[in-house]
Amino acid sequence: MTLDATERRIIEATQAGLPLSPAPYAEVAAGLGLEEREVIDRLAALQARGVVRRIGIAPNHYALGMVANGMSVWDVEDPAASELGAEVGNLDFVSHCYLRPRALPQWPYNLFAMVHGRSREEVEEKRGRIAALLGAACRQSDILYSTRILKKTGLRIGRQGKA
Repeated sequence: MTLDATERRIIEATQAGLPLSPAPYAEVAAGLGLEEREVIDRLAALQARGVVRRIGIAPNHYALGMVANGMSVWDVEDPAASELGAEVGNLDFVSHCYLRPRALPQWPYNLFAMVHGRSREEVEEKRGRIAALLGAACRQSDILYSTRILKKTGLRIGRQGKA
């Protein structure tokens, strides 16, 4: 994969995150001496080529007051897991939800749903709502509470000529 000089500059300017601004692409463009449209179009082209996988929000839940965060794990009957997982993923308090293979016999869970709240009681109430949604298709569950913030970051490229 090769990047032209402008693509590289755009990635370098955005890899730590877009500016918190009503017009983040315009701000990036201004810093690079480009037009906003060019930044948007080039990022879209980089996504189409697979150079940039996605542009999204990675909120700091702790900064938002959501200090009780837990990855709920569920052992859901395989025939129902995909459909029920989609329903769980659509809940407004679930930030991400996915299926993974079980690692038997130690790990029977195949559905994961991250739940955020201001207290563990709030998270447990939400966990109960997921349990009700899953119903009899769920054989068992657990929750793994976060104890610290892990830095969320994507690929970082160095400045041209630097490691």
